[in-house]
Order: sequence, then structure tokens, then C-alpha cells
Amino acid sequence: MKKYLIIGCSLLLFGCDDGNLQIETVDFDSITDVQNCGTLSVSTSNVLFKINGDESLIVTLPSGLLTNEISTTDKESIVPDNSQISYRIFSENVTSAYFCDAPPPLTPTVMEEIEAKGGSVIITTTTTDSVTFTHTIRLSGVSFLNENGSRITDLQVNEFGTVITGG
Repeated sequence: MKKYLIIGCSLLLFGCDDGNLQIETVDFDSITDVQNCGTLSVSTSNVLFKINGDESLIVTLPSGLLTNEISTTDKESIVPDNSQISYRIFSENVTSAYFCDAPPPLTPTVMEEIEAKGGSVIITTTTTDSVTFTHTIRLSGVSFLNENGSRITDLQVNEFGTVITGG
């Protein structure tokens, strides 16, 4: 009986770690550099991303959301119906080569990818001349659910960033 008591206590003290990642905060507000591969287009979908070490936040905008005209009102795209937002954790630090090279590099590998299940992408377009347009991208109400149905409790990305089209 003494042996079973020792085994039981050992299991309580040294619980098993199943290796699952626990994500409580997605924080990209301090990352100001919005990246993309190639030239942004107003006539095709656009993939934008931010990198924070071994994490990335990827926003896919539908065709026509970025326009080469000043908007009198903000444009809004609903997630996941029109725009998509993904959060990825990699095995090591990632660079833009992962997103832009064809074929992509073998490393780093994606450890976890979580798709946004709700929220919106809001875009304000301004111009300083008649050919260059600045698009300020904000995220609102974005919620991520992992494959276990757990919600990431804190998304710290209100101002996603600014991109330029035209010119």
C-alpha cells in the first residue's frame, strides 16, 4: 500500500505536460513594420504580415478592399467571411523569406496556427498626391479559437499598420 501511495503522490507532484502551447496574449502593437511580398494591388487579394520573433500575424484582404481613391468613410471587411487573420507560432524566429520565397524554406516549421473566427478589418484611405494612397489598417473585435475551442484571451493589435498603393 505504501508503494501505491508514493506513486500517487509522485503523479500529483510531477504532473505530465502534454506539450500543448498555452497562448494568452497575441501582442503585435509594438511591431510597426507591415510586410508583404511584391507590390500591393487594388485588383487582387493581398497578404500582409507582421513578424515578432517566432510569431506572425497574417491578414489576407480580399480584392477591391484597398482602392486608389480617398474614402469618405472607413471600409470594413468581416472576418472570416471576407478577410482572414491567422496567428502562427514557429519553431524558431521567422523572416519574410518564409512568406515570400518560392518554394518556402524548410525551416522554421509551424508549431501552431490559429485562425480568427470573428472580428473586422477596418481601412481608412488617404492621399498626399493624386497617385499615392495610404491605407491605415485597424483590427476590431478579433477573436481566435484554437482547435480545442479555447479562446485567446487578449489580442493586442488595434492598429495593424499602414500600407501604400499607387504611385
